[in-house]
Amino acid sequence: MREVRIRDTLSGAVQALDPGHEVGIYACGPTVYSRIHIGNARPFVVFSLFARFLRSEGYATRLVVNVTDINDKIYAAAKAAGEGSAAFAEAMTAAYVEDTDRLGVGRPDAEPKATETVEGIVELIGQLIESGHAYESGGDVYFRVRSFPGYGKLSNRRPEDMDQGEESGSASRKEERLDFALWKSTKEGEDTSWESPWGAGRPAWHIECSVMAERELGASFAIHGGGSDLVFPHHENEIAQSESAGRPFARVWMHNGMVDAGGEKMSKSEGNIFQLGEALDRYGREAVVAYLISGHYRQPLAFGELQMEEAVARVERLRNFFRTQRGPDSGGASAEQQRGRSGESPPESGGEPERRLEAFREALADDFNTPRAMAEVFELVGEANRADELPGAVAAVDQMLDLVGLGTLGSPDEGGEEDEVAARLMEEREAARAARDFAKADEIRDELTSMGYEVRDLAEGPRLVPKS
Repeated sequence: MREVRIRDTLSGAVQALDPGHEVGIYACGPTVYSRIHIGNARPFVVFSLFARFLRSEGYATRLVVNVTDINDKIYAAAKAAGEGSAAFAEAMTAAYVEDTDRLGVGRPDAEPKATETVEGIVELIGQLIESGHAYESGGDVYFRVRSFPGYGKLSNRRPEDMDQGEESGSASRKEERLDFALWKSTKEGEDTSWESPWGAGRPAWHIECSVMAERELGASFAIHGGGSDLVFPHHENEIAQSESAGRPFARVWMHNGMVDAGGEKMSKSEGNIFQLGEALDRYGREAVVAYLISGHYRQPLAFGELQMEEAVARVERLRNFFRTQRGPDSGGASAEQQRGRSGESPPESGGEPERRLEAFREALADDFNTPRAMAEVFELVGEANRADELPGAVAAVDQMLDLVGLGTLGSPDEGGEEDEVAARLMEEREAARAARDFAKADEIRDELTSMGYEVRDLAEGPRLVPKS
């Protein structure tokens, strides 16, 4: 078991994970007021793959990703859609699961929902009121920010410089502007509520994660993660709530950078959304995953047509490596079956494939440096392509790609070659597009999808490939 290190947002220091204890990871998931965009997919992929790597190194690991299904934005979106908020949130949660399932990186070990945690939330709020860290006001409950001396330690801001944002509650009910809501009384137009000692209402945004994290992982757990936009106020407020109640909370904070579209943070409110489902339809699962791991998780990631086409090209290079190395008879075996294929021995100790595999794993152990790890993959691919024979190279690349969610590339033509029916339908689709009969073209695309194919409209023209 190698040492795995993560740069902690709170201390700024690199922290080694304790191999003697379970690595509990709590990563903040989506607020389900619309389908998720590709920026929302970044933490899902990063933390899913990080947990996969830890398990491969022998760490006992438990990944928890919550779903926020109570929120002001859900009420607004449901009203705009003419639906009840509970049914709307349930439908958006199902859409989130559907879209993230298509990424092929597995599901978290637990996916708690805010609506399932209200009893524990009420209990924690009661403890904060009893200890003087919170107060009731007009049916709402607020946290006294100045009662917690460590407030601001995660974001490195002074309380006076902080704006809690639009979801922090009613200013007229607060003792001080800095305070934030823990519980909100039911307002006109809200169609869901829960009973509490302070009247009917619902949890505010931040309190749910303090409760869900402890319920799933215990009061003290290894890693709390999420997007860097959550450092303040969300994660700052979680620390204040939990520690004020005498609960030690997370030991390491791990934040991924935002996805930038044209220099702007990808945001539903900004309107620069590229829905995950749309990206998966257009570029394919492997290209989306390859894009999301192309930069170091802590850094912002530029998004656009150019970046996605580059990801498509990288994925195609890897497919071609396996086609070339395995030859035309590799068939449709899975990556696991391929590794057991005669002639594909594990990398020899001390050989170049073994050295590359070790460097790959060490890159992931060093603050989960996926771009450095992928550089090792492509170096080995290049060496194998230039050599007459490089034993163990295919098995090594297989193992590397499995760890970063790209193991299906080891079976590049799984599902078989384009059959005659699919090829004919593809020709009909292109004829329909040329005639500007886009409804017919979309109908054919849907038929191809039902047959197990993806239509990828690339810069050099459309391509039909079996779905992975």
